[in-house]
Formats: sequence, C-alpha cells, structure tokens
Amino acid sequence: MKCFVTGASGFIGSNLVHELIARGHRVKALLRPGANERGLLGLKFERATGDLADRPMLARELAGCDWCFHVAANYQLWMRNYAPMYATNVEGTRQVIEAAGQAGCQKIVYTSTVGCIGLPREVDGTLRPADESDVPTPAQLTCDYKRSKFQAEAVAVELYRKKGLPVIIVNPSAPIGPGDAKPTPTGQIIVDFLNRRMPAYLDTGLNWIHVRDVAIGHILAAEKGRCGERYILGHAEGNWTMQQTLATLEEITSIPATKLKIPYWVAYRAAEINELLSLVNGRPPKAPLAGVRMARNKMWFNPGKAVRELGLPQTPPAQAFAEAVQWFRVNGYVKKR
Repeated sequence: MKCFVTGASGFIGSNLVHELIARGHRVKALLRPGANERGLLGLKFERATGDLADRPMLARELAGCDWCFHVAANYQLWMRNYAPMYATNVEGTRQVIEAAGQAGCQKIVYTSTVGCIGLPREVDGTLRPADESDVPTPAQLTCDYKRSKFQAEAVAVELYRKKGLPVIIVNPSAPIGPGDAKPTPTGQIIVDFLNRRMPAYLDTGLNWIHVRDVAIGHILAAEKGRCGERYILGHAEGNWTMQQTLATLEEITSIPATKLKIPYWVAYRAAEINELLSLVNGRPPKAPLAGVRMARNKMWFNPGKAVRELGLPQTPPAQAFAEAVQWFRVNGYVKKR
C-alpha cells in the first residue's frame, strides 16, 4: 500500500513510518518545514512538506495513496493562546480526512487519544478501567488539549456518518519506548527520573504501552478495523499507579525512587504559581495546571476490543520502560553527575 502519514516526525508518527516500511509499504510523510527528523534517519520515504491548513497541497500529495494515517496534533498542556491548537487539532483533522476521502483512500486512520474516553468508574469498590463505550463528561475534559481532540474526534465521526468516509479512530494511552526525541510528557517522566529531578510524586495512574505496539496498532486498524469504530491502543496489564511506575524504573536503573507522595492540593497550588510566573517570563511551566488536573484521576483503560478485533500486540510495559531508559541514556538525555 502507498501510505500518507501526517505527524511523521513525532514519537508515534516516526515509529509508524518504521513499521510501515518494515512491512513493505511505501510511505509519503508530511513534514513541516524545519521538523526534527531524528526519528526518521536512515528510512527511505517520499517527502511532502507543508501545513495541515494547505488544502490544495493535501489534495495533491494524497493523490494515489491507499491509506491515510492522520497522526499530527498539537500536544501541549500550556499555551499563551490556544487558538493555534484548535486550528491544528480540529480544523486540520477536517482538512486531512476530507482530502483523503476525495483522493479515494481506502482507509483513513485518525489518531485520537484516551483523553477522549470517559474515566474509570468504581464498581463494587474496585476501579474498572474505561473502554470505548465510556463517554467523558464535560468536567472530565480538563484542558484545551483534551477539548480540542474531543472536537476533532467528533469531526472524524461526522465525516464517517454523513459522508461515508472510511474513518477508523485509534485512541493510544501512554506510549513509551525508544525514539522519544522531544520528549513527550510521558517520556519526560523517565528523563526526570534518570536525572534525579523527581523529588515527589502524585497518587495517579496511567496505562502504559510500548510505542511500537501503538504503531503496529495503527496498521492493524487499517487492515482489520471497522469503519466508524474506535479502538483503545493500550496494554491489558499496563494500568499502573505512579508508585508502581517509579518502582519499575528503580528496578531497571538502580536509581532510588522517591517515597514522598504529595497531596493533590499542594501540587495544584504549586502549578497555579508556576503558571502565573509563566505569564510573566513566557517560559512554559514545569508543572502546568492541565497536567495536575489530569493527574487527579487514574487514567486506566481496557484495550480488550483492540486485542480481540485487531490482534494488538502486548509487549510487557517493563520492557518498554527498559528500552526507553536505554535510548535516553545513549542519546544524551541524562546529565553526567
């Protein structure tokens, strides 16, 4: 298949390009001018340069493509002005999916997020991981990133229902592994741990999955996914508390993990002060309010549908952490002590 990939220089996007090429597919990667292409070094692919707002460019570059993977997104937890985020995440999604439909793409895989799925609920005293049927309440859409992606997912569903476009939605949880060049907020947890910059932690939880499995999940969605459906790309055994996560990192690295758990209200007040300072100095806050609000709830999810219907791989999360640690160390993210 000839595959068009937006967001190809990102963490998930670059791993997707690797996996597509490894399976014999041809790739046309959409890259912004000046994009960091570290994750694409050594790969043979066709380049398209441009912006999601450029509809004629999208129409031209999508011509002749069989599959479209729309991975690109503006993922930030703090901005002075969020209008560019909505332009990229919502209107950019509409532009790409419509252009892919007009180009005759057989499958259009849209990369959403588990932030567009409702939070776990307590059942008989046990927290039940959420699945694709759970819809978030307005109160659970705690930041502009989540809200913009929720609106974008609605656009994708609308284009499937009203125009019959072959859209499949995937909702990755928290990917980790090698190649997180930026790094992402989840990768930053590992970098901070390695640099001993994690003096305390919040009582939260995430669903961890190897980024390679996320990339493969995109391809499986194009091969086997049902149009109009969404699939959580997560790990069935990856619902860990932050304490479990730090204990795993301690085991892998032999670096002692902090035992200090801070109350939510302390983290919230610190984030408020952090953001006020950011408004003055213009630098992003180290602990944005959006991140603290998300951390108030355990983001645990059930990927059973993707495992059953797509055959989503389930690489042990501990292996993903070990590979991420090695990559960050080899690539200079750890300061010498």
